[in-house]
Amino acid sequence: MARKPLEGLRVLDFAQFLAGPYAALRLADLGADVIKVERPQGGDLCRQLVVADARFDDDSLLFHTINRNKRSFAADLKNADDLEAVKQLIETADVMLHNFRPGVMERIGLDYEVVKGINPRIIYGEVTGYGSTGPLEQKPGQDLLVQALTGLAWVSGNADQGPTPPAFAILDVTCGNHLVQGILASLVQRTATDEGAFVQVDLTSSALDLQFEQLTVFFNGQPFQPERSRIGHASVHAGAPYGVYETADGYLAIAMASIAQLKELLRCDGLAPYLDPAVAYTKRNEIKAVLADFLRTGTTAQWLSILEPADIWCAEVLDWPRMAKHPGFQAVDPLQDVVGATGEVMRTTRCPIRINGRTLTSKTGAPRLGEHNAELTNQR
Repeated sequence: MARKPLEGLRVLDFAQFLAGPYAALRLADLGADVIKVERPQGGDLCRQLVVADARFDDDSLLFHTINRNKRSFAADLKNADDLEAVKQLIETADVMLHNFRPGVMERIGLDYEVVKGINPRIIYGEVTGYGSTGPLEQKPGQDLLVQALTGLAWVSGNADQGPTPPAFAILDVTCGNHLVQGILASLVQRTATDEGAFVQVDLTSSALDLQFEQLTVFFNGQPFQPERSRIGHASVHAGAPYGVYETADGYLAIAMASIAQLKELLRCDGLAPYLDPAVAYTKRNEIKAVLADFLRTGTTAQWLSILEPADIWCAEVLDWPRMAKHPGFQAVDPLQDVVGATGEVMRTTRCPIRINGRTLTSKTGAPRLGEHNAELTNQR
């Protein structure tokens, strides 16, 4: 079997919950040996963060989703002997990451300056909610809270709705990916300098980076909150017809398209007053209202049969059960089976990266708390 790109690298994952463990998961997917350092009493708090009443192998299903293919080393960082054992692991590591609040690692004695003294070549990754300074640094760095504080919830949902956050931990995933990018770049740099690096990311910066397009407009001549569409909202700055529309039997998404072309293709005379491209944004609510009423008169398949041959960018809006049966979903081969310590099997998504045409998968499930203490003690 071909080697994975990061085989031979050792990563110490001190992180809990989502953003940090997600970054470590991606490194594990790419071949790194990821050692999850956890408290002896209960381990990563995510082990008990049960969502949708879903459990697996005596822990939360969520924990297993983002901690597969790792090893667990249980250590009380306030205990001198355990701390010394962890420092010996640090001597052997290429990467170390955590997502404690600012000041915690300094009090423990594992902040970057100390760790660099133990291992000058280590890449040290840190995830915070709001950076390491400022009035919010000690506030809980939780996904929804950061969405609330960065305006993200005001760019989703229709104009007559209140703030509408994305219904999943979008910032944890994004910030975790940003951390991986910084770590990989620093590993490349290390090959030339033989020196480590301190990589810092935070949920706030990731939230703002996600909104780069909209915020660039805001900071360049339009310093006000953009108004969302009242109908079929999908972008605060895109003109009509960009959005989602109800049909007689479902929903249809339409991206960029000429109103004049839509009028002719759909035979929708109600669009006649809006053929000038200059009004696609300023009168988008009027245009969308006309389209919304018209598209309800036919089925999704009927509209697709007209629009797709004309190269109009459109798609049926699928829910998960229908998506799972779609040939496009099956074509990317997005799932893998993971085996827990008891032999129980969990189906989950795979790493979205391919290397030389090969998908990156592993059947190894998340570890039991402290499962690899003896093994790792002998390997130090």
